[in-house]
Amino acid sequence: MNFSDDPTHSLIRSTAAKIADQYGPAYWREKEEQGEFAEGFWDELAAADFHGLLIPEEYEGAGMGMQEMGIAMETLCAEGCGMAGTWYLVLTAGMAAVGINKHGTEKQKETYLPDIARGKRNFSIGITEAKAGTNTLNVGTHAEKDGDEYVINGEKAWITYSDRADNMILVSRTTPREKAEKATEGISLFILDMDDPGIDVSPIPKHAINYSKSCEVFFDDVRVPEENLLGEEDAGWWALVDTLNPERIGFSAAATGIGKLAAHTAIDYANEREVFDAPIGTHQAVSFPITKAYAQMETAALMRQKAAWLYDQGEDCGYETNVAKAVAVEAGIEAVKQSMQAFGGWGYAKEYDLERWWREVNLTRLAPVTQQMAYNHIAHEIGFPRSY
Repeated sequence: MNFSDDPTHSLIRSTAAKIADQYGPAYWREKEEQGEFAEGFWDELAAADFHGLLIPEEYEGAGMGMQEMGIAMETLCAEGCGMAGTWYLVLTAGMAAVGINKHGTEKQKETYLPDIARGKRNFSIGITEAKAGTNTLNVGTHAEKDGDEYVINGEKAWITYSDRADNMILVSRTTPREKAEKATEGISLFILDMDDPGIDVSPIPKHAINYSKSCEVFFDDVRVPEENLLGEEDAGWWALVDTLNPERIGFSAAATGIGKLAAHTAIDYANEREVFDAPIGTHQAVSFPITKAYAQMETAALMRQKAAWLYDQGEDCGYETNVAKAVAVEAGIEAVKQSMQAFGGWGYAKEYDLERWWREVNLTRLAPVTQQMAYNHIAHEIGFPRSY
């Protein structure tokens, strides 16, 4: 890895910072309270070519990689957008773009990738189910072949953007688990049109990030042409894994980005707020906890960069993405917690945004993989017996 100041990376940082300055904390406070999707922000990301960062140039993208996407996400988050800096990129520009580019047919690439790059097409990713959760191999949604179509039935939960997405990449069983030779076999991915009358979407009231909806989605005899199969039938698990690593890299960027945003907000406050005739920042009880968390975030960001670099080289990076996600989340949560503490009672007030960032950063403990499962993976990689 080269740690010199790459001109492209500098441009991405400066562009992201300008966008975040335009769409700062007050903007997201309003969108959160009103439960509105941020159309202006989405379009601004398109104008900056951020939706197309992972899409090859021949499909109107920027032809870059996860290193550049991670920089864009962390900078957007840290400079004022909070979780939205990752949230509005990770599913469509991240997971869907990667899945289609790596495993799609030429027709699928030509149909979907240019629209994604232009910000004209929004994807949801249908993985999670109430009875499967982290164990994706237990999904109950199933697709049965009927002539040149598949008929899909089942349900998903916590599917972000499904209320407004144009398409969904759906994870489904085409061979029941009990009939598959291996648990990883029998999974298939499909590209669905969300306007199908057999799809019903129901938003879930939730704790935070209400500038987008997360929903239950029900599939009742949804007919999908076989040309909408993404990758090979029954071999979708490994195609799915290709999209999960970028998601974990993205959430690592979110955790450190939100943590840095909270920390800098608290540092500014600690330089201005005076108690006992001195700025509160002069007291080590205020400065040291934030400083310690900040040092840990800087370290976590380095591991995220390594994971992204390995991913861009086509190397296995499962261990690195889990380490990056686990340590970034611990550090980011601690940074927001200690930043709220520096504000005292005002940290609880909506006008200072710390309480919102606290709600946002805590999602990273649970998604896209729980901290416990990240540590399970790491433990197995360093030599402990497999626990799942």
